[in-house]
Amino acid sequence: MMGVLVLSVVVLAFICHSHSLEIQNPLYRSKRFQENVLLDPSNCASRPEQQVITNSHNFSVDIRMPGVTPSGSDTYLCMSFPVPTSRDAYIVDFIPHASMNTVHHMLLFGCQTPVSTSTYWDCGSAQGTCEDEASIMYAWARNAPPTKLPKDVGFKVGRNSGMSYFVLQIHYGDVSAFRDHHRDCSGLTLRMTSKPQPFIAGIYLLMSVDTVILPGKRVTNADIACDYASYPIYPFAFRTHTHHLGKVVSGYRIRDGKWSLIGRQSPQLPQAFYPANKEVNVKYGDTIAARCVFTGEGRTSKTYIGGTSDDEMCNFYVMYYMDSKHAIPYMNCMETGSKELFQHIPAEANVPIVVSPAHMNSMMHMGHSTHSDLQDNRSLLDANKAEQVLDEDNHLEEVSSWPQSSLQLGQVSGLALDSDSNLVIFHRGDHHWGANSFNSQARYQQRSLGPIQQSTILVVDPAKGNILKASGRNMFYLPHGITTDKDNNYWVTDVALHQVLKVSSDGRDSVLLALGEAFTPGSDSNHFCQPTDVAVDTATGNIFVSDGYCNARILKFSADGKYLSEWGAGSSDRRRRVPFRIPHSLVFLPDKREVCVADRENGRIQCFMAETEEFVKEIKKEEFGGEVFAITYSPAGDGLIFAVNGESPYHSAPLRGFVINYSTKDILDTFSPKKKEFKMPHDIVVTKDGSVFVGDVGSKAVFKFTTEKFHRSVKKAGIEVQELEEMETFVQTKVRPEHNVSKTAAIQEKQTAAKQPRPQEETKEEEKKKNTAKANREGGVLPAIITTLLLIPLVVVVSIGAFICWRRNNRCEVKTEPSSVGGILGKIRGKAVGSLNLGNFFASHKGYNRQGFDQLSTEGSDQERNDEDSSDSENEEYSALPPPQSSS
Repeated sequence: MMGVLVLSVVVLAFICHSHSLEIQNPLYRSKRFQENVLLDPSNCASRPEQQVITNSHNFSVDIRMPGVTPSGSDTYLCMSFPVPTSRDAYIVDFIPHASMNTVHHMLLFGCQTPVSTSTYWDCGSAQGTCEDEASIMYAWARNAPPTKLPKDVGFKVGRNSGMSYFVLQIHYGDVSAFRDHHRDCSGLTLRMTSKPQPFIAGIYLLMSVDTVILPGKRVTNADIACDYASYPIYPFAFRTHTHHLGKVVSGYRIRDGKWSLIGRQSPQLPQAFYPANKEVNVKYGDTIAARCVFTGEGRTSKTYIGGTSDDEMCNFYVMYYMDSKHAIPYMNCMETGSKELFQHIPAEANVPIVVSPAHMNSMMHMGHSTHSDLQDNRSLLDANKAEQVLDEDNHLEEVSSWPQSSLQLGQVSGLALDSDSNLVIFHRGDHHWGANSFNSQARYQQRSLGPIQQSTILVVDPAKGNILKASGRNMFYLPHGITTDKDNNYWVTDVALHQVLKVSSDGRDSVLLALGEAFTPGSDSNHFCQPTDVAVDTATGNIFVSDGYCNARILKFSADGKYLSEWGAGSSDRRRRVPFRIPHSLVFLPDKREVCVADRENGRIQCFMAETEEFVKEIKKEEFGGEVFAITYSPAGDGLIFAVNGESPYHSAPLRGFVINYSTKDILDTFSPKKKEFKMPHDIVVTKDGSVFVGDVGSKAVFKFTTEKFHRSVKKAGIEVQELEEMETFVQTKVRPEHNVSKTAAIQEKQTAAKQPRPQEETKEEEKKKNTAKANREGGVLPAIITTLLLIPLVVVVSIGAFICWRRNNRCEVKTEPSSVGGILGKIRGKAVGSLNLGNFFASHKGYNRQGFDQLSTEGSDQERNDEDSSDSENEEYSALPPPQSSS
């Protein structure tokens, strides 16, 4: 009897234990189920009906596509499923049933109201997933394994969560997987519980929306960053997602300037949720940042962010938990990270992770690179560093002494550069665009004045500002834009003529081609209405015309003037496309094959593909103040856009110029004149050496700006411009540029020094010694003899003069000056002692390191200085001992 009792107790215990295992470990059944399903996840015949498997607290939800066959590649299909409880519930496990042979990726959303409750629908169109805000709860791609949440953590759904429906979205990539016309039943099993969880899970998504990957370019970075402004979150898993061009994706928390890794992985590995760095949490005031590294090698065209397999994506998912009292189920960041911030990103973010078969088999590792990985990808890291241009502080400053003589300009409407890098100025002479210039039909009302009699096109030396060539008399009425082609012809617009003219630059003023009908505004392909600017495709010769004040379009013509096409403003969201409001300035980007437009009254810059007119990007900044008047471009680095803004009746912003990183859209620098202010900056050009010129309609002037490192505010102290240039040329032949000089100006300076022949250097040095009052005692006997021979005639002349004065009853006196020889030499030149610039004097001596006097400024050349103007402080500044020579 006792034995039977003991046996009964053992059997009862075994049954209870087995039941408790089923409750406490519900994943057991789901694993067995998964083993069966993953054998063929698309097999709808073997799939059980969609059902809910329940017990006292834990249950499973099977969400599967109802046997679908996509109609084409890159199809997005969605289906909704109600949360199967009226109470709060918590998802604790996600078990995928899909194969990358069929499914590109899979997303699970939670929301209150799905777009549809039908069996399934096409959600790749504008229809979308949910009527209200959708929260991403899970993402899968590339045969990723199941995701299990930490203990006491769950995604809250049901009654009080605001999520009463699940929406499953599946992206079917290549439709050739369905050649056999089978039906797909891919999906998810959710392991859930009704037990309240102390911590609620959520997803933080960092996503790039405007990255463009150039064909053949080895490295393109997509940087995203946002400031965090909520309750603390604790990341426990991360997931990366790109398409084929992604090499590595890294996510970080930035706190007090320190970057801490959340996770880093190759997006070519199974795109599962991998364990995050457990030591990292995120709190109010931190910054969350991510970088995706792409390569454009192997591509023949630009790759954009988009939804198809041929597009790219840059997504970094952070799966986190937070206290249930402050739970936020979903947050996102789509802001482009600033260049300044990402200067400090750890080097590991730039090193791709090598994807080997061993990596593919080992799915759930953190993905840190080994030493060999770093070595194998060192060259790619170096390439990334080489792409980081303009990190140094190169501030543009006005060259206030330019031009050295007045140019006698009217309203300056256009600027260009010819093939010799000379500045071309287009101005209106004695004509002005006023309130009475046009009637309400945009017809010019001042034809009786005749064409402008002055030379409206001036070719000017960019270094000195002197006029090299003048043309364009009796041709134009109200000039506006100008550009040049490879043959040095001028393409100009005249808003009074409503025409675009191709004019020879040989001085004959021959009109080689005329587009539009003179004085006749219109909006068809044969007429313009106050056209503003022209850009020339350097490869094809095609021309682009911005038209203009009355029309809102860009027109494209062949090189011989044949109309090709036209288009209006672009937008990444066609439903919110805002038309041009005075497309005012154009620039062609030869390295990117794009045309960019300054959309003046919309205060934005828009760029388009030159061949297809396809919209590429928009740059719109608050700093513009609502108006962008003109733009130009330099291919330095990843590309720089230079722009000037204008006054707006709706905004208040200072008039100034901007230097903008084309790729990141960051403003790298702003600049404006110091002595005079901009009144209406109207056009802008940039030279190969980095000098920037701005033409101003209001002040009838052209301003020149150069980088601060090469334009020093050193006063000339009355020295003649010719002498300064001679000294500067001499110094460039003797002194190597400093090591930290950057950009094209440094290269040009090195080339200038290298090109100077050695005999010329010696000749200039001898001339310097002859013109210097002191003999160089360290030079030896020969300089002393030469100096003595030079002084003998001088002493004779002075003696004769003294004798003559004595014979004339002492009518004049010879006064001894502290620097008598310098004074005499100065007066022979017609200048006083202050004319000697000791900065150049020191530079002529061997062993002197010419810090502080690089590229001496010509500032102040338009003002004469008297003897009294030379202050002691200036003499102290220039007479200071030279700095010690660098040991490097």
